[in-house]
Amino acid sequence: MSRIAIPTPEQIPDASQPVLEAITKGLKMTPNLFSIMALSPNALNGWAGLQGPLAKTLDVKTRDGIALAVSQVNGCQYCLSAHTYVASNIAKIPDDEIRRNRLGQADDPRTAAAVAFSRTLMTSRGKVSDADLATVRAAGFSDANIVEIIALSAQFMLTNFVNNVFDTEIDFPVVDLEVK
Repeated sequence: MSRIAIPTPEQIPDASQPVLEAITKGLKMTPNLFSIMALSPNALNGWAGLQGPLAKTLDVKTRDGIALAVSQVNGCQYCLSAHTYVASNIAKIPDDEIRRNRLGQADDPRTAAAVAFSRTLMTSRGKVSDADLATVRAAGFSDANIVEIIALSAQFMLTNFVNNVFDTEIDFPVVDLEVK
């Protein structure tokens, strides 16, 4: 059961409206997560400040794979449901690849390195090994790309934590936390 009532449009501060409207326009819906985050214009606009530039980094399948791996590690059923929906319906990632991404794996070796690195980043709380860095670099990622993987992982962790704290009502097709 959710620990927060989803704010009505009238309860959303004016300073959050432009970002929330852009999200709604892009997704053709207003996800409960963003209605909750909109309660704090600083939090929502901070997230959006990361989202805009980071949406231009790496490729969409790598970004989606990172989102799935991070959300799996953090046990965020809301984000797993949302990212699975987006990966399947928008990025057209096959179900088996989505499953592998959740486990920190991928078919493409370069994507696999990024997804595995993001999973390790989460499980080690950022204390990755020299070997972890060497592996992601060997897959062709520059140090700037590695910073982008870290930033994407942190961005997804933020939404994971908001949803885990409030047990946000899932408004996407629900995905089981257990990987099958």
